[in-house]
Amino acid sequence: QVQLVESGGGLVQPGGSLRLSCAASGTIFSINDMGWYRQAPGKGRELVATITRSGITNYSDSVKGRFTVSRDNAENTVYLQMNSLKPEDTAVYYCNANVKTSLYRYAMDYWGKGTLVTVSS
Repeated sequence: QVQLVESGGGLVQPGGSLRLSCAASGTIFSINDMGWYRQAPGKGRELVATITRSGITNYSDSVKGRFTVSRDNAENTVYLQMNSLKPEDTAVYYCNANVKTSLYRYAMDYWGKGTLVTVSS
């Protein structure tokens, strides 16, 4: 029904920057919240940042002031600009979107497959 495709992950040095993108496609009536989550090796998935359709954002304390989440509603795309990266930011980053596929159905959460971000010297 809905596919989320992430891009932009890779290897970066501490203090560097990366920009992640996630585009939603498929049967989409409307998209509510979108966001980013991450999972480090051996740990659970944690929230990084979310953004509503109107642009209200929410950040984990660990990334506040360094990361910026934004979205382009016309393109069904959410972004995560990551600055001042730290080794502890190393994780697989997952895109999330709450999507209504029909006026007559409830919205559901969809997830991307994840993109690896490695912060290392």
